[in-house]
Order: sequence, then C-alpha cells, then structure tokens
Amino acid sequence: MRNIKLTIAYDGTNFHGFQVQPNLRTVQGVLEEVIGRVAQHPVSIIGSGRTDAGVHARAQVVNFETDVRIPVEKWPIALNTRLPDDLVVTAAEEMPPDFHSRFSAKGKVYRYQIDLSASPNVFTRLYAYHYPYPLRIEPMIEAARHLAGRHDFTSFCAANTPVENKVRLLHHVELTREDHLLTITCRGEGFLYNMVRIIAGTLLDVGRDRISPDAIPTILSACDRTQAGVTAPAHGLTMWEVLYE
Repeated sequence: MRNIKLTIAYDGTNFHGFQVQPNLRTVQGVLEEVIGRVAQHPVSIIGSGRTDAGVHARAQVVNFETDVRIPVEKWPIALNTRLPDDLVVTAAEEMPPDFHSRFSAKGKVYRYQIDLSASPNVFTRLYAYHYPYPLRIEPMIEAARHLAGRHDFTSFCAANTPVENKVRLLHHVELTREDHLLTITCRGEGFLYNMVRIIAGTLLDVGRDRISPDAIPTILSACDRTQAGVTAPAHGLTMWEVLYE
C-alpha cells in the first residue's frame, strides 16, 4: 500500500470542525468522501490534529493509504476539481509506510488574528476577531514571554479536556502588529483543547489592564481554568504550519 501525505488548506467558517461527525459537514468527512471517489475505494484519513468549528487551516496535514497508482503529483489536481471551494489540497507526497501525520509531527504553529480597527473590516471579518478597544501591547508582549517554556497548561485549556498530562512545551508566543491587525503566533511541540484561544483571550485581558503580566506564572501554577482569561472566538484562529523533521 502507498502512504500518501496531503497538505490542505481550508476556511473553517462552514465546517463543523475537522473530525468527522454524523450528519455534519466536516473537513475529514468531505475529504474522505472525495478521496474515496477518486481512489474508488473507502478511505480513512489521519489528521495531524483537530480543529474546532470555525477554525481555519493554512497547512493542515493528513495521510491515507491506497493501492491506486495515480502519480503523487496528480493527486492535488484530481482532488481539487472535486472539492468545494473552501477546502484545497496544496501539496501531495508519497511517504514511507511508518509516516503518521500526527505522531510524526514535531510541532505546530498557530496564529490568532485580532482586528483592532474602530469598525469591522469586511474583508477580514471571517479570519480576525474584531476587538475595537484600546490595548497596551507592551504588557501583552511581556506576558507572552512568561508563557514560553515547558509548563502545565491546565489553566489554559478547556475544563473538559480529556487528556491527563497537560504539560506542553511552547517555543515562543510572539505578537506582531501591522496597521490594525494584531497577530499572536504560538509555536510549540503540542497544544491542548482551546489552548491558543485561551492564550489569546488572556493576553487581551492583559492589554486591557485586567490581568498583570506578572500574574501569568501564578495563573500557570494554579492549574485552574477559571484563573485565565476568556476563550477568544474560533474564527480568529488558523492552524498555520505542522512541523516535521
């Protein structure tokens, strides 16, 4: 069997997340159905990670097995002619049998975008959280530095997160601003459920002087979701890159 790796991009607005769900439109469901039509056999794809309803992806990675002899460079064309406009295959590679899009990944990069303009930008409204309030960016940058490193991120994940071990390594949390668009970039080995959105919500509270930058270590050590900020809306988040060796 061949092991095909696909890099995909999608606008999450009209998807109920990545993972297949009965009677709901999901990225996995749509992609499996289209790949199955091209391959002419049922296909089960493995994703590098799940995204929630409304979350976007610039470079999500999936892999699947098939014995169909379509040249690997032809897969994007064959699939994109059948996929909807909000889901695109940007690259395909044939991988060794042991490649696993999730377990072979060494890290991920997420970006959360915030529109700071007084009025919503009609062209970014689906991809950036409109937040028309004055922010102090320097304290947010200071707070972000406290988040870098290996920590227990229980305070920064949804209370119903099923995994027991909530220790994760964040390589960096970086804030950049271009005109009215503020971008929070998080790069790490792995992420918990809602982790980046809670980081974004907490940093916004820091920017509004509701939380002190120096309080971040205390919030981390509390291991208590109620100590961190709100969960920022899904549509501002994009899975930016999956990192492999």
